[in-house]
Order: sequence, then structure tokens, then C-alpha cells
Amino acid sequence: MSAMITPELPNTPEAISLIAELDAELSHYPSESRHGFSVEKLLAEDVAFFVARFDNLPAGCAGIKLVDQAYGEIKRMYVRPHVRGSGLAVALLDHLAAYARAHGISRLRLETGIHQHAAIRLYERMGFYRIPPFGPYTNDPVSLCYEKRLTSQG
Repeated sequence: MSAMITPELPNTPEAISLIAELDAELSHYPSESRHGFSVEKLLAEDVAFFVARFDNLPAGCAGIKLVDQAYGEIKRMYVRPHVRGSGLAVALLDHLAAYARAHGISRLRLETGIHQHAAIRLYERMGFYRIPPFGPYTNDPVSLCYEKRLTSQG
């Protein structure tokens, strides 16, 4: 795999395109169950945002919002379909975990939809486990929340 992950503002053309693809993929969920931050909110909430390039082309993205010193919440995680299974999503999660650890954070959390089967399998394989709704989330029949405690290496 020839991949590179770099920090990038979410309002660049590449990031906007990736976020739009993610929004389209999630459009079958009811609007009240879609919790993804807009580009404007990513900027306003000071979410650290990263773009992954595969063979020098934008192929994925992810952000992390640090919530006090309590946890880092993964936001806008997406990998384009043609590179899924390449290890890019694992590399993005590892990158976010390293970012969190570098900022003194020992837990990652996320919310995802029940129909995101591949993502759920990835998160569980990477050590995330189900938790009750946290932060702004409520009991939503199409929403799942996960957490992973970080060690010094993962």
C-alpha cells in the first residue's frame, strides 16, 4: 500500500469531496439520526482533520475532536469504496489514536449507523467495544456508540 496521511483543513476541495461522498453514503438514514459535522462545524469545533492519499490520490478522511481531556471523538471517517480492504481505514484509525495519545487522551469514542456493517466489523476488530450513548447522542434505534481505551501502542 502506498498511502500517506496528512493534516488538512476540511474545507479543501479534496476534503469537501470526501465528506460529500460520505454524506451520500449515509443519506438513507433519517436526518435526525445523521450526526456528521458539516465542514463549517468541523472548522468551528476545531476538529483535527486528516486526508489519506492512496497512490497520491485522495482516498479517505477522518477527524478527531478532543473533548476536554476525557476522550477523542472520531468524526467523518470515510474511505472510498475502491480502496476499502487495502488497510487505509486501519492506518487512519492508528493515526487518530496516535494523535489522541500525543494530546494526553486515553480513550477514543465514535458513533456510527447500524447499517455500516463493514465499519462496525473494522471498529470491533480494532478493539472498539459498544457503549451506551455518550455526549450529544441519545438512544436511537439506528445508532451505535463505541469506545476504545488506548494503550501506549494502540
